[in-house]
Amino acid sequence: MRFLKGILPFAGPNVFRKAVERTVDSHVDLRWGKDGTGFLRLIHPNGVCLIGLWEITEPNPYSGYFRKDSKALTVGRYSTCCTETRRGYSRSLSLVGKLYPTTDPEHPEPLRTASFFTQQDLGGDFTQYINDVETRNAPDVRAWRRGLGLPILLLEGQVFGSVDREPTIRQLYEIAELGKREDEPTRTPKYMRLKIAEGHPKSDHSDFRDEIMAFIYDEGDPNPKRKLVFNIDVTDEASESGPDFFKTRTFSNWNHIGTLTFTAAVASVNGDRVIHFHHPTWRTDPNDPSTATRKNERKSSAR
Repeated sequence: MRFLKGILPFAGPNVFRKAVERTVDSHVDLRWGKDGTGFLRLIHPNGVCLIGLWEITEPNPYSGYFRKDSKALTVGRYSTCCTETRRGYSRSLSLVGKLYPTTDPEHPEPLRTASFFTQQDLGGDFTQYINDVETRNAPDVRAWRRGLGLPILLLEGQVFGSVDREPTIRQLYEIAELGKREDEPTRTPKYMRLKIAEGHPKSDHSDFRDEIMAFIYDEGDPNPKRKLVFNIDVTDEASESGPDFFKTRTFSNWNHIGTLTFTAAVASVNGDRVIHFHHPTWRTDPNDPSTATRKNERKSSAR
């Protein structure tokens, strides 16, 4: 019901729309709120935060931190849409992150970051193990899988579309611009997928948060024992079929360019309520900042 507050004209401010605007416009890392306890996430309330390294190991035509030999400290959050966390139920798992242009965890000065957003089918999926989950910045949208939650998904799409035009794709230009010279053209891949690398044993835990923690830790021991590695693949080739809320995408010529390796993780209140990941606003041309949908915290007329 939190989603519906403000939809009716007598119900006060539209809480969900304000949250979407704040998510797209705000570049802060931490949002503590007035009482210091952060904000309840409306869409992805349950997650695990991770710390690791983004590393591009293969040559490719892209710029910024997609360029070969790029390395960046990364803070990620693995979460599920809505409230279902267990296997055997429809859930839409997501991996988002922010890249810091340094490999020094003790770097003394604040740094500009670049965010990415990847997710499973926005309607939900029935993947048994997170080893088999593929998250993309352009997921499928089989809305009917939400069941009774379908109206909420439709509302999400309507509000994101009204605030930021494209509700089902999160572009990658922030990474392609991070660390780039001002006179260098931006070259952004259209699509990225992340998937756990082969060789990780599957966990018997039902809750995805326990699965994530078991990849890195032994139960009862706070010291990391293993690494959780995701492959980074990109492509510019895809075709789409179906309307916005019943859309499937077919990709071709995925190119493996690197890894995202996490070495520590925590499930916490601050990870669920305080940490913030900036959503890159939609650009008509992802390589051209002048085509951005939102500028100075308001929607522009760029097309």
